Amino acid sequence: MSTTGEKASGSAATAPESPRATDSAPRASRRSRGDARRSVAGDLVLLSAVGALLIAAFIAAGATLYTQFYGPSAFVVRYANLLADGNATQALAVPGVAVSSADLEAAGLPADASEDFLRSSALGDLSDIRVVSETNNGDTIAVTLAYSAGGHEASTTFSVAQDGMVGIFPRWEFAQSPIAVMDLTVNGSSQFAVNGFSVDKRQVSPDGAAADLSAPIPLLVFSPGIYSVTVDTPTATSSGVAMLSDVPFTSVPVTVTATASDEFVALVQEKVDAFLDECTQQEVLQPTACPFGFDLTDRIVTLPTWSIVQDPTVSLVADGAGWRIAESAAMAHIELRVRSLFDGSVSDVSVDVPFVVTGTIDILPDGTASILLG
Repeated sequence: MSTTGEKASGSAATAPESPRATDSAPRASRRSRGDARRSVAGDLVLLSAVGALLIAAFIAAGATLYTQFYGPSAFVVRYANLLADGNATQALAVPGVAVSSADLEAAGLPADASEDFLRSSALGDLSDIRVVSETNNGDTIAVTLAYSAGGHEASTTFSVAQDGMVGIFPRWEFAQSPIAVMDLTVNGSSQFAVNGFSVDKRQVSPDGAAADLSAPIPLLVFSPGIYSVTVDTPTATSSGVAMLSDVPFTSVPVTVTATASDEFVALVQEKVDAFLDECTQQEVLQPTACPFGFDLTDRIVTLPTWSIVQDPTVSLVADGAGWRIAESAAMAHIELRVRSLFDGSVSDVSVDVPFVVTGTIDILPDGTASILLG
């Protein structure tokens, strides 16, 4: 019994340890599951934060793309950069730039304005292009650019409207064309140059060869831009007259008055002197088509002889595409012998005859000058 009791007692001492070992396993399992849940939650928080950052980065990238490449300001800057790069053809192809005669007429501009200067060779210097402002006006957006045109700081406001979509981004066009009109009058020459591109008025006038060379010529030009008009021919020169095209779809009058070249003035002087010398060869009181003459009531005994004792000094004034010879005083001299109708006496006449030289000069299509003295 004692042995049995001891066995029983030994069994009783060993039995309580078994439940403690069994209870520690679930606790470990629970801790493991708790750690796993905390790990998953942390991962989810981290993934959410990363996702938010990615979404923010995507939105920021989209906003940057919109601003730099797809926004209205970017559209206008691309157009201006084409002009700065001298690419008139692509600039004219930008949506909303090209205009029709009907568009011009509806805006009160000359419907027959020449497109000859919408070319790369007629563009001036354009640089430092930057956006000043962008204002939403409902259906249109006003974009203001600042820039340097030929060294002159200026700004222009453009009207832009949405024209559909390109994928998820809007497409734009000019709601009002950035084209302007230079209403050009050139006095003293039928030929002129704009930013070095030379033409004859008859080439760009809507009337062609029948053009009134003294009338203004409407020329389409880009905005923004600077256009320097000069005259440099064998007969005339002028310093540049610059037009800053900074307001789209308006007409700007420009007048250039050339100065006759020294060589041309000397040539006209020579022609006038030669003409007067020819007049002196006529042994008559009133040389035909000449600016001087002598009235006499007595009878001529010997034929009169003429000479020029004071030549006129030629001065040329621009008159339309031609020139006008400003009034210039001169002096002729006549000598002859006459018989008096009153008493029959014979006497010698030697008289200075003052006169004035004027005239007009037309430059013909072949470059020669037609001089008409009056």
